[in-house]
Amino acid sequence: MYKFKTNQYILFAFSLTIILWASAFPMIKIALADFKAENLSAIRLFIASIVLIVLAVIKKYPLPEKNDIPLIMLLGFSGFTIYHVALSFGEYYISAGVASLLVSTTPIFSAILAKYFLKERFTKKSWYGSCIAFLGVGLLSLSSGNNKVMGFGVILVLIASLGESIYFVFQNKFLNKYGFIPFTIYTIISGTIFTIIFLPDAINELQSASNISVLAVIYLGIFPSVIPYIALAYTIQKIGTSEATMSLYLTPVISLILSYLILQEIPSQLAIIGGIITIIGVTLTSVKERN
Repeated sequence: MYKFKTNQYILFAFSLTIILWASAFPMIKIALADFKAENLSAIRLFIASIVLIVLAVIKKYPLPEKNDIPLIMLLGFSGFTIYHVALSFGEYYISAGVASLLVSTTPIFSAILAKYFLKERFTKKSWYGSCIAFLGVGLLSLSSGNNKVMGFGVILVLIASLGESIYFVFQNKFLNKYGFIPFTIYTIISGTIFTIIFLPDAINELQSASNISVLAVIYLGIFPSVIPYIALAYTIQKIGTSEATMSLYLTPVISLILSYLILQEIPSQLAIIGGIITIIGVTLTSVKERN
């Protein structure tokens, strides 16, 4: 009975992570109707930081050591400032569904960075997978009539993906030292600090924004920016990192469905083909060979 309940909790946490992260892409699109990309990122991260500061006080998490703060700030800038700003700018030019497919390339960038900086193994299968994935990215970039505009959006979202990859690759030292949730709190607050310059203008836009845009911003700040990290931490603790993160490739699938239901976005056949090829390539790159 206990094992059954535990499995239910894992399934719930896992489902929550996928659905909330997938929902971020169409919600960003909604909020961009009334907010500039940089202002949306600033207010979203600010809301997330307030929630996490309250959590840190309740849980009495310690502050990071002074020597670790510069690197934590750098990781926060890469994983949250760059990721959110570049993704939001990218969604000016491409659909929410295509953006979610492009973000799924994060494991490839992570694997390549880990090879060159952490000396981790990168097999031939991983190289083949990377080539296949970026063939899919190429098809995604061609899935719109205005290729120049679409291409610019693709580049911006790939920059977001690279920023997130840097965050994931170089976090292990701090995860082992502080734990998943405290480290996430430190880095989200760090990422927020770099966007404070945009906050006054974001507050001005907030006052004139439509109700649906305001609700989208609040939703983005509380739900996709906070809850999935905690849910994923629980899942990783119970079943391990590889198993917990592998099925996150379902995220773009769910995002495509939500984008259709919320925004009535219908991906072109070329975008669907490109997305499938991208996910296949990412999966090949990420699945570890067993000895």
